[in-house]
Amino acid sequence: MQRLVRLVVGMCIAMAVPGIALSAGSWWNGDWKFRKELTLDTSPTGADVAGTAQDVPVLVRLSIANFNYFNDTKPDGSDFRVIDGDDKTPLKFHFERFDQTNQMAYLWIHAPKVTGASKADKIFAYYGNSSAPAGGPDVAGTYDVAQVLTLHFGEAQGLPQDATAYKNNASASTAEAVPASLIAGGVKFNGGQLVTVPATASLRLLPAQGLTLTAWVKVDGPQAKATVVALADGAKEAVLGIDGARAFASLNGATATAGTDLAPGQWHHLALTAGGGTLTVYVDGAAAGNTTATLTEIGGSLTVGGAARGGGFLTGEVDEVGAAKVARSADWVKASAKSQGTEAPLVVYGADGQKEGSGGTSYFGTIINHLTLDSWVVIIICIGMLIVGLIIMVMKAFFLSTVEKGNRGFLKLFHESAGDEAALDKSVSGGPQAAQFANSTLYRAFHVGASEIGKRIHGRPEAKGGGSVELSEQSIEAVRASMDATLVREGQRLSAQMVLLTIAIAGGPFLGLLGTVIGVMITFAAIAASGDVNVNAIAPGVSAALAATVAGLAVAIPCLFGYNWLNSRIKAINADTRVFADEFIARIAEKYSN
Repeated sequence: MQRLVRLVVGMCIAMAVPGIALSAGSWWNGDWKFRKELTLDTSPTGADVAGTAQDVPVLVRLSIANFNYFNDTKPDGSDFRVIDGDDKTPLKFHFERFDQTNQMAYLWIHAPKVTGASKADKIFAYYGNSSAPAGGPDVAGTYDVAQVLTLHFGEAQGLPQDATAYKNNASASTAEAVPASLIAGGVKFNGGQLVTVPATASLRLLPAQGLTLTAWVKVDGPQAKATVVALADGAKEAVLGIDGARAFASLNGATATAGTDLAPGQWHHLALTAGGGTLTVYVDGAAAGNTTATLTEIGGSLTVGGAARGGGFLTGEVDEVGAAKVARSADWVKASAKSQGTEAPLVVYGADGQKEGSGGTSYFGTIINHLTLDSWVVIIICIGMLIVGLIIMVMKAFFLSTVEKGNRGFLKLFHESAGDEAALDKSVSGGPQAAQFANSTLYRAFHVGASEIGKRIHGRPEAKGGGSVELSEQSIEAVRASMDATLVREGQRLSAQMVLLTIAIAGGPFLGLLGTVIGVMITFAAIAASGDVNVNAIAPGVSAALAATVAGLAVAIPCLFGYNWLNSRIKAINADTRVFADEFIARIAEKYSN
């Protein structure tokens, strides 16, 4: 039913607003009903990645702010499929967390190529297939062969597990688990805890290939040369850490320190790359310091948290720790960082498409999909007001047309009459023309005036004898007063139900504004709950909230035009009736005065 309502409303608006529909192009598989369009924005206004990066794990945060179809998916999200921009090539992906109840999901996608300085790369996430076969998500396949370690820290219980195919799982952990960290779960260190991953053949630094260590970290204050991630083998070690308020990378005595302080209480992406004789430390995707370093083979264990050589233990929160057996490029580090944080400008959330016979999607469909309950209530009320207003305007226009036509016809008869009001009144009221002049305000005023005159001359001897009849000035004024009362009642009849149009004009925009304000409040509350605060997450919810204001204006604008047009016609009819009444009184004054 909800889909049907959305489709009907969307079709109505699409017909009312030409050009809003966009072609969805091809459709990967007809068994999947819906898809979410994603764009990787590496332009200067987006993630600002200059060069092309290969094999980047991209994080997509789905929440009610940008995705309103959780109830159309399987409870565990197993019907999701991720397809490259050509709408043919499947991409590897997995969910770190899929929570249909709270409408929140963290989707990791393996992007084979992220083109620099462009918005050319598109990805489609298909969903909505209750009979989808197994084999959708592929955790290990989300990472390339160079990625030897990825710790999500999202385990409900037990030690942290490696998401890559190498299965470099933690052998020990004293860190405190945090269920709601930067990206789903994380771990917290209070100045003495460690997470340890034992040495393996894959987890090592080879001088010919290099090494990359990455992690997200949040600290509340300066650190005493603490380790975030370290690969150590006796005296040889590669360390990514924090000294005071600055990130540093060290390798066998060579140290590269960032030039700026880390903002306390905020999440920062830190990375160490070692390769080609250069050691570089990155902060939030940007190179923050580098130095020359001699690479030697290091094949020891990896630790998260702890104390760097000659320092103290880490105090803070850590999430998404990774290690690669190559020195990742600067573009890779930046693209990775810019898709994972609370502000993730790399990923632009596009429209939700629906597979239909015509094959299409629209911007308005995206807006409808993000409407909250309060917005639906406001829009339905506005639609009801608009329908009532249109009915009133059509009926009132038809009624005024009959009045104007009747007035023209009766005025012609009045001017052609020989001055016998009684005869004219009798011929009209009792003849075939009665229906034609039933709504004529001129005839209704004339009928009252003629009746009042008839009452005053009925039974008088001079009238019976065919002589001239005289009426006093007071009698003529009494006739005028009766006609004036009729004019007032006719004006009320002409203006009947016009007040409903004024209510729509005045109340529609305010009702729409109320829906918008509440919708924006709900959108920001949902964003705060999900932790996704980038503009791409905000825009769909805000645009949907603004739909309530559009609905209010859609009621007020046609009602305003219709009211002014009808009111001008009513004023013209009232003026014609007033002129006729004066003309009639003048005629009887000349006829019945001495």
